Amino acid sequence: MSIKRFWLLLFFIIHCFYAVTTIAKINDPRSSNKEIIDFIHIEKQKRQMTVFYRDQSPKTYRVALGFSPTGHKEVMGDGKTPEGVYTITYKNPQSQFHRSLKLSYPAEKDWQRANRKGVHPGSDIMIHGLSERFSAAGKWHAIKDWTLGCVAVTNEEIEEIYHFAEVGTKVKISP
Repeated sequence: MSIKRFWLLLFFIIHCFYAVTTIAKINDPRSSNKEIIDFIHIEKQKRQMTVFYRDQSPKTYRVALGFSPTGHKEVMGDGKTPEGVYTITYKNPQSQFHRSLKLSYPAEKDWQRANRKGVHPGSDIMIHGLSERFSAAGKWHAIKDWTLGCVAVTNEEIEEIYHFAEVGTKVKISP
């Protein structure tokens, strides 16, 4: 093979590699700066979570809540999903519920309320997907509230939310 052919072949291979990686990057939704989540609003009564993106239309998801969702979470084990404004404090890529976003519950006011009652307010409230055992349930998981106080979506939905949510994102949970 001549030097000229060698360089042409090398140029062609590099060009193809560059084209493929550029197309892959363009088609990867995580590479878009526009789809960063600004705010998440969970409406318990509607069993609905609305995710507000920086430069996109909001997206709504059906959710399952704690097994006794009415009212604000007051004590560990009560099965209630807390109400208030929290932030995402940690992203767990290997949760027992596929992926999870830990919320800042209990906040100072939650601790104060619990201390006045002499109880523990609970902890580890998250937005998460489904366990491997129940992942096939898909959207059917939201027919009944079943978590211990967390907010559950499908695994496909938590994948999307997980990629675009950042630590520090505000989450409002309304009655």
